[in-house]
Amino acid sequence: MLLADRSAVIYGGGGAIGGAVARVFAREGAQVFLAGRTAARLEAVAEDIRAAGGTAHTAVVDALDGRAVNEHADHVAATAGGIDISFSLVSQNDVQGTPLVEMSLEDFEQPVLTTLRSTLLTAQAAARHMIAAGSGVILVFGGNGDPPRGHHVGGLMTAFGAQEALRRQLATELGPHGIRVLTLQTGGIVDTLPTGEPWAADIAAELTGMTLLGRAATREDVGNVAAFAASDLARSITATALNITAGAEVD
Repeated sequence: MLLADRSAVIYGGGGAIGGAVARVFAREGAQVFLAGRTAARLEAVAEDIRAAGGTAHTAVVDALDGRAVNEHADHVAATAGGIDISFSLVSQNDVQGTPLVEMSLEDFEQPVLTTLRSTLLTAQAAARHMIAAGSGVILVFGGNGDPPRGHHVGGLMTAFGAQEALRRQLATELGPHGIRVLTLQTGGIVDTLPTGEPWAADIAAELTGMTLLGRAATREDVGNVAAFAASDLARSITATALNITAGAEVD
C-alpha cells in the first residue's frame, strides 16, 4: 500500500473529487480525516470507506475559518500522532457565464479570496505539525493554464494562477523542513458533470476534444495521482505541478 500508516486530512472531503481522493487514499492504507461543511455528505464518503475496510473520520469544518481549521488539525494530530498529508479540495465559489467587463467585483474576487484563503489556512495548520515531524506533503488542486476560449470563467483562472504563486512560495519555505508541496493540474474532470444535461455532454465533449489522448481525467485518476504524489515513491518531487490534463496543457 502506498500510504500505509499515513494520516491524511482532506478538506472538501464530501465533494465529488474530495470523496474520490479520500477513497483512494484509504484504499492505499491511509487513515483519512474528512473535513467539510456538510455532515451528511462527509458521512456518505466515510461509510463507503469503512465498508471497504478503511478508516475514516469526519468533522464539520469551514476551511475559511482559521480557528476552526487549526483546532481540527490539532485534533487530527493528537488522534493520529501527526499529519502526514493535507489536501484542500474545497469549492472555489466561482461565478461563471458573465464577461469580465460586466462582472461585479464581488463575483470576480470571490473565487480568488476563497481559493487563496483556504489554501493558506489549511497549509499553515498542517505545516505546524509537519515541521515538528520533519516531513509531510501538502497538495493543492487546480493548476495554471490559459483561459478557455469562448467561455466566461470569471475569477477562476485568476484564482488558480494566484494559488500557483502561493504554492511555489510554500514549497520554497517548507522544503528545508522536509515538507513537499505540489499541485495537481487538471484540464477539467468530466465525471463531475451532471448526467442527463445536454450542456454537460457538450462540455465533456469539448474537454475531451482539447486533450492529446482523446480522453479527460476522471475523479479516480485524480485520486491515483494524488496517492502517488503523497507517497514515498514521489519523495524527490516538490515545488511543481503534476500535469494530469491528458495533454490539454502542453509543458
